[in-house]
Amino acid sequence: MRIKPDYNLKSIYDIDLSELKSKGIKLIMFDLDSTIMVSKSGYYLEETKKWLSEVKKEFLIAVISNNNSIEYLNRVRSSSDFDIIGSASKPDTKVMESYLHQKGIKPCEAVMVGDRPLTDILGGIRLGCTTILVGSINAENENIPTKFVRWLERCTVKK
Repeated sequence: MRIKPDYNLKSIYDIDLSELKSKGIKLIMFDLDSTIMVSKSGYYLEETKKWLSEVKKEFLIAVISNNNSIEYLNRVRSSSDFDIIGSASKPDTKVMESYLHQKGIKPCEAVMVGDRPLTDILGGIRLGCTTILVGSINAENENIPTKFVRWLERCTVKK
């Protein structure tokens, strides 16, 4: 199976927010670990905090994570001023569909941003929203097995 995200970018900071706005996007859903937060850290980098505050000026933000640790998700919630939803089981779309319904947003008005093609991007594609694949926010510090798995998973991405 080959997966084709709508955008394949180096990082979240490369997302063209004005382009998304012009396409009628209202909601940006982000994966959490390695997308907008260093994996399992529970805190945002300063650069990310500033960037997210700019995103919030134009869009509704939600984090849709497969992480199911209540303690960890609560720690993330305490440093976030947007919805954090765990146990999403991406690429399953039930959690994302429910969130969109709750907010009155159509899939065509939403974007899914993530670092994993087989969970985040496939889930977004199955939902019918715009998808943005980004590199890990902490790529330079990831260990060799993690880098290998990322490389292997990226082999599924259609250019």
